[in-house]
Amino acid sequence: MGRSQEIYIRAPRFGNINRILGKAVLYGVVTAMTLPIIIMYLWLFMQSVSEKVLIGFIPSGFTADGWRFLWGPVKFGEVLLPPIWPITLNSLIIALGVTGIEVSIALMAGYALSRLRVPFRDSFLILIIILHAFPGITLLIAIFYLLNVMGLINTLLSVIIAKAALEIPMATWLIKGFFDAVPWDVEASALVDGCSRLQAWYKVILPLVKPGVAAVAIFAFLAGWNEFIYALTFIFDPNLYPLSIHIIGLIGEFRYVDYTLLAATALFYSIPPLVFFVITQKAFMKVPLVGMKGA
Repeated sequence: MGRSQEIYIRAPRFGNINRILGKAVLYGVVTAMTLPIIIMYLWLFMQSVSEKVLIGFIPSGFTADGWRFLWGPVKFGEVLLPPIWPITLNSLIIALGVTGIEVSIALMAGYALSRLRVPFRDSFLILIIILHAFPGITLLIAIFYLLNVMGLINTLLSVIIAKAALEIPMATWLIKGFFDAVPWDVEASALVDGCSRLQAWYKVILPLVKPGVAAVAIFAFLAGWNEFIYALTFIFDPNLYPLSIHIIGLIGEFRYVDYTLLAATALFYSIPPLVFFVITQKAFMKVPLVGMKGA
C-alpha cells in the first residue's frame, strides 16, 4: 500500500518534467527556425542607422539619413526618387484591391462547390491544383493582350485584376475546405427557421468560417503587396509604381548604392504586411486542421 502511494505521488512530478522538456524542445526548435529571420531584420535595422556598410552588427556611427525618404524626395547620385507616400498608397490600393476581389469571389465560389451539386466538381478541384502549379508568368503576354483590349493598361486596376484572377482558384479551393467542415445540420436549421439560402450563408455560415476568411485574406494581401512582374509589365507611369518597383530604383544605379537608404526602405516595406497580420492573426491562428480538406 505504501509503495502504491509512493508511485501515485511521484507520477505527477515526472509528468511535469516531461511537459517542461517537451515545451523546451518545442521552443528550441521554433527559436532555431526563426533566429535567422530575426538576425536578418536586426542587421537591416542596424544598417539603416549606420553611416557605413556593416560587416557585423555594430553601427559605424549613428545617423537618421537613411530614413530621409519619409519626409521628401530622395536624390542620390544621378537618381531622383519621388516621395514614398504616394507610392505606398499605390501598393496599398493593389494589395487591398486584390484582397477584396479574391476574398469576395472565393467565398461565393467555395460555398457553391461545397454545398451545391456542381457537375465534375472533383475533377474541377484537381484541375485547379494542376493549373496552380504553372507559373503565372507563362500567361504574361496573353494577359497583357486582354488588358490592352479592355483599355486597362497603365492602371492599377490592371495589376489588381490580373493578380486576383490568378489567385482566386486556389483561394476557392482553400475556403471550400472550411465550408466542408461546417455540418449541414447548422445550415438546415437556419433554413427551417425561415432564412433564405443567402441569409443562411451570410448570417450563419460565414461567422463559422472566419478562420478561413482570415487565411485567404492574409495570403491575398501578401500576394498583392509583393506583386512585381505584373506591375512592371502593365504600368508605364512612374507615379503609379508600387513599392516593389520603387525599391529596384534604389539599386538601379550601380555606380552608387546607398545601403543605409536601401536597408531603411526595406524595413519600411515590411511594416504594412506585419500590421495586416497583427490585425488578422487572432482569427488566422484559429485555423482548424479539418478546414484544410480540399474535397
